Amino acid sequence: MAETAEPSTFDPRLFRDVMGRFATGVAVVSFMREGVPTGMTVNAFMSVSLNPPLVTVSVRRASSFNDHVALGARYGVNILSEDQQHLGGQFANQAARDPAVGFSMDHGTPLLANSLAHIVARVVDIHPAGDHLLYLGEVERLFVGAEAKPLIFFTGRYKQIAAHEPSMQWTALDGW
Repeated sequence: MAETAEPSTFDPRLFRDVMGRFATGVAVVSFMREGVPTGMTVNAFMSVSLNPPLVTVSVRRASSFNDHVALGARYGVNILSEDQQHLGGQFANQAARDPAVGFSMDHGTPLLANSLAHIVARVVDIHPAGDHLLYLGEVERLFVGAEAKPLIFFTGRYKQIAAHEPSMQWTALDGW
């Protein structure tokens, strides 16, 4: 039988387990820390608006990112391929950083080579959200990388998928 949680008996572990059932892509948000390119692995990233083009990333309040990225600052979003799993691990663990990881610079914003895509965004707003901060960024530059398989995060682990067209044809509904 499936576990359930009532509001009065909220279990943070169950919440993490449930949210872990939502497969996400993996990205490294890159930024400058005291003049040195660095990054952090995220899976809580999404597009917000097409006009104007906005994205958001959710950052723990305890993250050092908050000390280095403020309103008006730029950050990069590097969408990882399955061949870049090692980068996801390196930027998720501060102690495991490999100083040899190379960044290219785009107008002062560090970007990781060979990513599926890159976004350069400028912070236009920061919203408190529980134990996180939501960084709303206006997209300034976009780059599409080589065709490759995406790195996926599911049930607390990196996964690989074999993407294929669905077996059933469907038509988008009005309004979608």
